[in-house]
Amino acid sequence: MARVTSEIIARVDDGVGHLTLDRPRALNALGYSMLGEIADVLDAWRLDPTVRLVLLDGAGDRGFCAGGDVRELHASVVAGRQADARRYFRREYAVDAALAELPVPVVTIMDGITMGGGVGLGAHAPVRVVTERSRVAMPETRIGFTPDVGGSWLLARAPGRLGEMLALGAVTMDAADAIVAGLADHYVPSERLPVLAADLAALATAGVDPLDVEDVREVVRRHALPAPVSGLVARRSVIDAVYSAPTVPEVVARLRAAAADGDERAGAEADELERLSPTAVTVALAAVRSARTLPDLRSALEQEYRLVSWFVDTQPDLVEGIRAQVVDKDRDPSWRPATLAEVDPGVGATALAYEPAEALWDDALSPRLARRAVEAVARRFSEDEPTPAELTELIDDLVVEVVERHDDGGMIVHLADSCGGHFLDGYWPAVRFDAVGDVVEVTVES
Repeated sequence: MARVTSEIIARVDDGVGHLTLDRPRALNALGYSMLGEIADVLDAWRLDPTVRLVLLDGAGDRGFCAGGDVRELHASVVAGRQADARRYFRREYAVDAALAELPVPVVTIMDGITMGGGVGLGAHAPVRVVTERSRVAMPETRIGFTPDVGGSWLLARAPGRLGEMLALGAVTMDAADAIVAGLADHYVPSERLPVLAADLAALATAGVDPLDVEDVREVVRRHALPAPVSGLVARRSVIDAVYSAPTVPEVVARLRAAAADGDERAGAEADELERLSPTAVTVALAAVRSARTLPDLRSALEQEYRLVSWFVDTQPDLVEGIRAQVVDKDRDPSWRPATLAEVDPGVGATALAYEPAEALWDDALSPRLARRAVEAVARRFSEDEPTPAELTELIDDLVVEVVERHDDGGMIVHLADSCGGHFLDGYWPAVRFDAVGDVVEVTVES
């Protein structure tokens, strides 16, 4: 069984759910509709007993995933549609969490460029593969933003102060660096990837139930080679000494001092930090350090959602950074404020305390369940069986007000009057789902 769209390829063969991001010309960047397609697939595979292992990769040989579609984000914010931008992040984070929480082992092939949203898809899996072509980064400060998609959670758990260095400087890692930093596990030459996929399929059909993630790791290890030596290892003592500083200006000062003692790389890092968005690097430092105190990935995603909403709703640097790096490509952003000295020292705390207009998880309903909710309401209250065209129109009008999640895995989805008004006058419909996503009951509330 296969699902092929213009943006993904999903098929189940020999016990392996193989999901391929299929926008190679855009380096498999994640648009809103593409995330919806991925969410649908994961939602179905979570309940499919024939899927015993998930393999995630990207089409083309240039990159696994270059991240979120920041052009789409830029257009939303410039047009004053901040709510659309926040909706994008809610869907993206729901997909990241769904991948991390699948009940079967997940293997991600982070071959080539893997940045931003690509890290969110690839680096939360239990088995993460990089190759000689891998280039891994959380580059958000380059566009006046902060590491998200669980990136702050990953970087907070990197050894020593590597997380601060990688987050603030938007540093690009090779395969060895990614393994040392804890964003990847295994170094497999790209020429071995097809054989690795075949061996994973053989494992999935071997009849062992449930499939143990350690058995999956053992298959990957048979194809892995020792990673090259990471340049981060040799600089660990300097990195730890510098990036333990309490503020970004103090980080820069320590880098300047190291440069004065002959460390040319430290000088280059200081120059780079002073070129990046002063607001973004300040918030990124606060984000990574706060993430060290959080209990799990979902908590980190909630924190990041507050941060990205603060940037989307209040900060000019995000639009300016995307303009300079992606839209006009002049590489000459005009940050506001322009220097680290002008940044309010409390801006990190302000961003962390921001309350978005919508909660992250309340309306992070999968597209499949959203359609089921609308169809259930339509069939319950329409005089005649709705046509496919009518259902499509209703789905487009769907507004989820609240999702109540219950301890037994079920949920009640409350739909706004914009949906219920098609069938009812002044009443709001609610749909109750059981733990496997089947409709149990449709009710109305005045």
